Amino acid sequence: MESSDRPKQRAMVQAKTWVLTCHFEGFPKDSNFELKLEQLPEPKDGEVLLEALFLSVDPYMRPFSRVRMKEGEVMIGTQVAKVIQSNNPAFPVGCHVVGRCGWRTHTVSDGTGLKCLLSDWPQDVSMSLALGAIGMPGLTALYGLEEVLGLQAGETLLVNAAAGAVGSIVGQIAKIKGCRVVGSSGSDGKVAFLKELGFDEAFNYKTVSSLEEVLKTASPDGYDCFFENVGGPFSSVAIPQMKEFGRIAVCGSISTYNDTNPQTGPYPHLTMIFKQLKMEGFMVGRWEDKNPESLKRLMAWKREGKLQCREQVTEGFENMPAAFMGMLQGENIGKAIVKV
Repeated sequence: MESSDRPKQRAMVQAKTWVLTCHFEGFPKDSNFELKLEQLPEPKDGEVLLEALFLSVDPYMRPFSRVRMKEGEVMIGTQVAKVIQSNNPAFPVGCHVVGRCGWRTHTVSDGTGLKCLLSDWPQDVSMSLALGAIGMPGLTALYGLEEVLGLQAGETLLVNAAAGAVGSIVGQIAKIKGCRVVGSSGSDGKVAFLKELGFDEAFNYKTVSSLEEVLKTASPDGYDCFFENVGGPFSSVAIPQMKEFGRIAVCGSISTYNDTNPQTGPYPHLTMIFKQLKMEGFMVGRWEDKNPESLKRLMAWKREGKLQCREQVTEGFENMPAAFMGMLQGENIGKAIVKV
């Protein structure tokens, strides 16, 4: 092609990014983050330019940053983005994708790891749900219940951090499956939300006089399944409340993520032996091959009114660190999202 026939080069796009200045010691601080500008190159053949619409803040970012990141790198994370320039036919201009682009407003990508939103994504459903109930947290809930716990109709399930992005979906899917659901959360407002969702029992663990007593009262016969998001002392009290042959899915341990000194005991081994319990840790990526079908199931439940999807939306990319720290402190009901 003659040089005169080539499309004129556009002005270079400037991306805003949030960089991890130094690894977290204890609870994250503003000084752990720095807002930087980055000049992006023109997309080459096979590449696309993405513009972030919604970004996710999730508990996993706290422990994973230590093992998956070096200081000075852009914070890890997932976003819903719009393709605004494309040299890749798989991702035409105007399409929407979910990608692990990190905390950045614009990204040049070769398409690796990008997933187009469901082709029939309904107009009246916010695309931010692709980071929540119709995305990684929803899949985490589904696979924890079905693949790890093998939850059956008529069983009793305990879930903690129950008003969070994963826990709130866990409880609702368990109800869809005909189970009895007991949820723990950290405020009276969250307890009210759990009741709205149809949880059979819900309590504020911060205000009960005895966690052991409230768990016994909520289910005197014990618990068939426990979806564990919290770890720490809650776990030590909950495990002895399991029924014989009970199953525990270990999804998270948010009560320990910001510890500078590891928590110690009590240790569950004798209880696990006497009650013959099964405890399994898991990460959502194990069942990635099932994601397309699973996302359709989650969307169908949402469309049928069986799945309520609460979000806590923070406006403005400049507020990413504040949204992240607020989520770790339990300020959000449902999924914490940042809207650019």
